[in-house]
Amino acid sequence: MAHPNPVPPPAPSMWLCCGHGANAEDLVGCRGVQVPGRIACLAHLTETDRDAYLDGLTPGADIDHRGTPFTEPLVESLLRALHDPTIGRPHFGASSFQEAHFSGAAMFRGVLFSGAASFQGAGFFGDAFFDEAQFSGDAGFHRAQFAGDALFDKAQFSGDADFDEAQFSGEARFYVAQFSGSTSYEGARFSGDARFYRAQFSGQARFRMAEFSGDVWFYEARFSDDADFYAAQFAAMPQFGPVLCAKEIDLSGAVFEVPVTLEIAARRVWCIRTRWESTATLRLRYAIVDLSDAVLSFPVAVTAHPARFTVMDTAANESLLEGAESGVRVTSVRGVDAMHLVLTDIDLSDCLFSGAFHLDQLRLEGRCTFALTPTSLQRRIRLSRWTRRRTLAEEHHWRAQSAGQPVPTPYEVPSPRQWRVGPHHPDPGFAPDPEDVAALYRQLRKAFEDGKNEPGAADFYYGEMEMRRHDHTGTPLGERFLLWGYWLLSGYGLRALRALGWLAAAMLVTIVLLMRSGLPNDSPRQEAVGTVPFGGGKVTFEINKTDPQNPTGDRFTGKRFEKSLNVTLNSVVFRSSGQDLTTTGTYIEMVSRVAEPVLLGLAVLAVRNRVKR
Repeated sequence: MAHPNPVPPPAPSMWLCCGHGANAEDLVGCRGVQVPGRIACLAHLTETDRDAYLDGLTPGADIDHRGTPFTEPLVESLLRALHDPTIGRPHFGASSFQEAHFSGAAMFRGVLFSGAASFQGAGFFGDAFFDEAQFSGDAGFHRAQFAGDALFDKAQFSGDADFDEAQFSGEARFYVAQFSGSTSYEGARFSGDARFYRAQFSGQARFRMAEFSGDVWFYEARFSDDADFYAAQFAAMPQFGPVLCAKEIDLSGAVFEVPVTLEIAARRVWCIRTRWESTATLRLRYAIVDLSDAVLSFPVAVTAHPARFTVMDTAANESLLEGAESGVRVTSVRGVDAMHLVLTDIDLSDCLFSGAFHLDQLRLEGRCTFALTPTSLQRRIRLSRWTRRRTLAEEHHWRAQSAGQPVPTPYEVPSPRQWRVGPHHPDPGFAPDPEDVAALYRQLRKAFEDGKNEPGAADFYYGEMEMRRHDHTGTPLGERFLLWGYWLLSGYGLRALRALGWLAAAMLVTIVLLMRSGLPNDSPRQEAVGTVPFGGGKVTFEINKTDPQNPTGDRFTGKRFEKSLNVTLNSVVFRSSGQDLTTTGTYIEMVSRVAEPVLLGLAVLAVRNRVKR
């Protein structure tokens, strides 16, 4: 916002109070602009000339008193001269008080400024009272100095309001103030408390690089446009908000030096490179949050607040955010030391974790949700359907890149039937690498395990294995073949139905093979062979068993099925059935007794990984 400059500054010579006939000692160093038709500023006019000038003013008149030193009685005289009996208050037109000095209380309470009002560079060395003042044009307080309290309670700013680089040494109070145009406090310094209780900002509000040394109240402050707190410094603020913003609140680069609670309801909150030098709690509603490169020196909790914020037991009015979803989404924690980060009830479907530190120590509380796999059938080499599981945004971006998905149109809602594309899609230079995504899954799986969320940890283990299986640079070829087999047989020990399906198929094949070639036609007969010694004596017999004969005739009978089923079931639990088998059947049983128990174990492991807590 350009600084309001209602009255162009005059040439330097015009600022000098010449004052022929006035007390020369009083005029030393005075830069007050001369009163029209007079040879001195208002402060240094003779009493007769001052009265004549003031008597000639009418309500709504334009005035120019730049650089003029005002005492409290002089201000009161000016206000009386411009008092409008029809509205019951002083009425100024275009007003210029640039670099004016107010040594006593500046009582502009209830004044109507129907034109532009400029107090640029003005010094208020007593209290400044602008409460209930009405600024119909632009209001300029650029570089103004308030040595005492500055009171703007219920003030109305219809045009732009410029407080850039203003210095507030005492209390700065803007209770229920209304700002209809753009408002800027860029570089302003608040040495005392700053109170914006229920202030309303209808235009864009900027507090860029402002310094707040005392307490700051933004209780139920309402921003109809963006609110910019870029690089602002908060030295002693224990609570920020609740603040309601229809668009974006930018806290990027801001510094919070003491423990603080931030309560914000906004469509987007930027916290890029924000620095918290003590503990902090962010209670948010409706917001999309970017925490990229935020500096967390102590634990910082980001929480989705479930209900409307309250101020003095009264629920805040959220009409500014009507139609928006009340949930909170974090889109990035890149560059963040996650050791100090706690996320509660946060939507992490689009969150970028790559580049974060200590992700294994990230705390996920409540119901934190992640993106799910697509719901539709996928046809690449074969027709397949993705098993539903939690996934990271980085895996979505890699798969969308690999699948060659088209670039979405602006503001297109992501389809649940496709992978979500990345912010730089389809540029392969910015596509995530499977090896890096696997490392993210590995670290976050540890975070789930520490939080006793075993099902969530199982999903991230699955994602890690998937990325390793598709990694052609970091995973050796032999290991990838093993992973393919592990995935195919049991979904990395996490898909019980898949393992049970393979087990049923293996048992069925075993039964069919045994019925066909493994069972003999008849049970082998035993024969006793011996020799009776001449003259009697001890007889020794050798009992032999005939070799099982390969089956002939009808092999697929109910009796043979029963015997084959008995052999197969015993093989699953490593037991011998005691059934006579052909040579082929013996080998079939040996293979069955190795493979089928493995499949059964994988199924049991998958069930355990899904139900344990």
